[in-house]
Amino acid sequence: MSKSANPYRVAWPIALTLVALTIAMTILIIFLRLESWPARTVRQSTAELERLGKNLRAAFVDIAHLQPRITINDRVYMEQTTPVSELVVLSRRIEVEHELLHTWAGSSKRVKLHGTFIAKAGFDLRKGLSIDIRPDEIMVQLPHAQILGVEQQQMDVLAFENGLWNRISGQDVQSELSVLPELAWKKAAESELPAEAEKTLQQQLEQRIHTAQPLRLVFKDEKKSE
Repeated sequence: MSKSANPYRVAWPIALTLVALTIAMTILIIFLRLESWPARTVRQSTAELERLGKNLRAAFVDIAHLQPRITINDRVYMEQTTPVSELVVLSRRIEVEHELLHTWAGSSKRVKLHGTFIAKAGFDLRKGLSIDIRPDEIMVQLPHAQILGVEQQQMDVLAFENGLWNRISGQDVQSELSVLPELAWKKAAESELPAEAEKTLQQQLEQRIHTAQPLRLVFKDEKKSE
């Protein structure tokens, strides 16, 4: 009986050793996986942020025909390669009128003009454009929207009346013609067009870029010269 029991006495220590080795290997594998998990997570997160960077670059190329400077977690990912320019976002029709009425020695002359202009609102990107992509948000920095241009579309003469001896001169006409664009600029600047341009750009980017983190536009104020 003692001889037949010897194989069992030998087998049990071997089995226990194998079980212990298996448990040790399992623990080691789990430890290595846990140890490498932050690095793998960082790699996956960085790859996702870089994908967002490419999408944002494509969006600005599509909208503004330029590639902005893009940073990811304060690290430069893409440098600006296309010269910056103006980005027109909205256009609106502006109508203005101005009248010259002058009386001299009982004789009156009158000129009244009506002008139709197209005001363009957007961003002067020569003042700076940068994009910073972070895990918790995407921040786009650019100047406030402004009126970029006012183009004359039509000019109508509503009144052109000479006095008996107080006649309309060429200088009178030129003066009135120069006033209308100034009035159009002023009317456009006082409108809500620049604010609407900022909202429109936000909407255009959100429609092209679908992200889990919020997309925030930060508008920089111009430094006032002393």
